[in-house]
Amino acid sequence: MPRPNIVFIFSDQQRADTMGHAGDPVAITPHLDQLVAQGTVFNRCYTSSPVCMPARASMMTGYQVHQHGVWAFANPELRYGQSHVRNIRDAGYRTGIVGKTHLWRHGEGHASDHEQEMLDWGFVDARETTGPSESLLTDSRYTDHLASRGLLDAHRQYFEMYLRGTRPFPWELPPTPLPTEDHLDVFIGGLAQQWIQDCPDDKPFYLQVNFGGPHDPWDAPPEYRRLYNPDDMPVSARGKRTGPLSPHVQLLLEHAPNKLHKMGKAQNQLLKANYYSKVTLIDDCVGAIVKSLKDRGLLDNTWIVFSSDHGEMLGDHGLLAKKVFYEGAINVPCVFRPPNGRGQGSTDALVNHLDIVATLIDICGAAPLQDSPSQSIAPVLSGESATSDRQAVLSELGLPPSAFVMVRTNEHKLSADAKTREPIELYDLAEDPGELHNLIEREDYAGLRQHLLTHVMDPMLSSLDTSAW
Repeated sequence: MPRPNIVFIFSDQQRADTMGHAGDPVAITPHLDQLVAQGTVFNRCYTSSPVCMPARASMMTGYQVHQHGVWAFANPELRYGQSHVRNIRDAGYRTGIVGKTHLWRHGEGHASDHEQEMLDWGFVDARETTGPSESLLTDSRYTDHLASRGLLDAHRQYFEMYLRGTRPFPWELPPTPLPTEDHLDVFIGGLAQQWIQDCPDDKPFYLQVNFGGPHDPWDAPPEYRRLYNPDDMPVSARGKRTGPLSPHVQLLLEHAPNKLHKMGKAQNQLLKANYYSKVTLIDDCVGAIVKSLKDRGLLDNTWIVFSSDHGEMLGDHGLLAKKVFYEGAINVPCVFRPPNGRGQGSTDALVNHLDIVATLIDICGAAPLQDSPSQSIAPVLSGESATSDRQAVLSELGLPPSAFVMVRTNEHKLSADAKTREPIELYDLAEDPGELHNLIEREDYAGLRQHLLTHVMDPMLSSLDTSAW
């Protein structure tokens, strides 16, 4: 049997729990659920940062945020560091990327201007777009396609409305004005199908498929919106908090009223229905990619991996988007479907983004990344082990010197100021899965707080240098 191919499908801002296999009562995700049924799903996979660019930099390099230094916006010099894609290329794989990378800061110009950066990362065939909102300013294969169809003005007028002054409340956003076949995520799915059809069979391939959704705007076409009845949508998690709010949560709540202060139950349900419709749109695109592999006779020798950069709060705790350490923002999908379609089912083993990267390298027989705290989960995928060796995961956010870190174990979550290590939040997730009761000031949790800080968090931050902050 030749070495296996890999298709790594990476969505943007997708919660781990908004899929049928995760027990969601309304989610329509048959294709992702099929991957889970034929693979292994890690229910407790966590992002290295609940922010786009830092998370994607970690995925590329195998480094935690404090190691690669991208706390907010991509550093152009980062691409000259290590890259799991480059290692896989050097192991004899044809490497490709279609869709959004977010490895460079968007502005005026064309994505093709950054082709050399993609080559530096290790992609020999880069067919890049931007995300949805970035296409307002940054051209790419996608805007070229819309221009050729006479649709670019309508697309950009929609985003002018969404982003610049006349933006409606999230639950008021109309569907895309474009035909379904011209939606960004459908276009990216089509790029992936074409890449698979074009790929020579002289060597194995590693293809990243990076969708722009379900990141806002939740602009799915009308036929996808009609799949969901807002009255059937579960209301976002809210409840009475106890204990202090963390500084970053307080900051987000202070800016939230202009979006959310008028959101009642009906508006919340409509907002969620719009998000789920985009999840289902991407699910259909995943199904089409799987069909392309099957049509070329490649499915039985291809790993399919699915994850996302971070989650989406969807109104939980009165918040939208990310930039917090609540589960909705940091728990991401993680599915590995092996070539034979015989996985290990569902596991609660703790894993993170870096472990996905280490496993991709393991599958390809590529050189490991240097000084990476990642751990391959190949033993779990093969059934040799029932769990990972990881006892805790780390996530980081902010802009130094205002930066924060979080460790999550199986039962607890502690966050702290990155520089001073002053504890900020402590949750007992076994007793309080909704994260409503911050125990950071409770004396009866002082021993646990100190243990997590000293014996769990501090060792994971041993290479963090705050001297220049």
